[in-house]
Amino acid sequence: MSVVLAGDIGGTKTILRLVGATVRGNVPELHLLHEDTYPSQNYPDLVPIVREFLSGVPEGETAQLDRACFGIAGPVVDNASTLTNLAWSLDGTRLAKDLNLDRVTLVNDFAAVGYGVLGLHAKDLHTLQAAEPQLDAPIAVLGAGTGLGECFLLENGDRTYVGATEGGHTDFAPRSHIEFELLDYIKASKGIPRVSVERVVSGQGILSIYEFLCDRYFSDRPDSRKRLEDKIPTASIANAALEETDEIARKTMELFVSAYGAEAGNLALKLLPYRGLYVAGGIAAKILPLLHRNDGFLTAFRDKGRVSNVLDRVPIHIVLEPKVGLIGAAICAARG
Repeated sequence: MSVVLAGDIGGTKTILRLVGATVRGNVPELHLLHEDTYPSQNYPDLVPIVREFLSGVPEGETAQLDRACFGIAGPVVDNASTLTNLAWSLDGTRLAKDLNLDRVTLVNDFAAVGYGVLGLHAKDLHTLQAAEPQLDAPIAVLGAGTGLGECFLLENGDRTYVGATEGGHTDFAPRSHIEFELLDYIKASKGIPRVSVERVVSGQGILSIYEFLCDRYFSDRPDSRKRLEDKIPTASIANAALEETDEIARKTMELFVSAYGAEAGNLALKLLPYRGLYVAGGIAAKILPLLHRNDGFLTAFRDKGRVSNVLDRVPIHIVLEPKVGLIGAAICAARG
């Protein structure tokens, strides 16, 4: 068994995990040894956080530690990254030297989610569309949270290749009169010339849809925007929709779920992921009943005209494991 360090590095928090890994085939078996969370903005760099973390681990457990992988909230080019929401510039070669490790690998945080899918078990998933997986076919992964991440997995001999993308920044494609209105509303309210799908299928998208409905369809209600003043407005809107206590929230989440399903279908058409399409991110697992309600997600997923039937063979799973990215970083580190 080897010992590897895995990390999920974000602008708000950094989660580190020390993992024992036994490599058997394509996917290592992982055993959690230690884990801790740190406020990222309290540190000038990742190195002090890792050193603090390792100082609290018994020396015997770090004796075999020689590799690390960190999922980074930002683009990674040539094993280096400047974080989007944090004044850190990270380079794998520098980190390896400073931490006295043989290798440090940096990957985009959603690519880490892609690796993590390989390490999930049945209890970590909720199946939305059952189908027999085709083991030599691609896997597609998307997930709405703060933004919208997308990646894909391909078999390459005895290894699985994980490809990062910026699919969340492709154009939002309206499919109905109300979605065309939403597109124009976001352009005007944000002062932008184009709208990416991420501006609709994400936490910020939920807020934009709610504001749009308040202004265009419920402006006669003086307290319609009050929910936006809640401490966590996205959670407030989703919970009100789940409880069916707020008509605006219900309509907001219907539009959101439909747009989410449509984008999942777009990704599936591009990849034909007959090995599986996995919906990760911080939102889907929390709104499972809304994904099922009136078959809103699947109806939009399958609504692809002449080629709709090709999507019936795609297994669709909702990822319930919130730390799938940490699992993926550990898998990436263990595989070397």
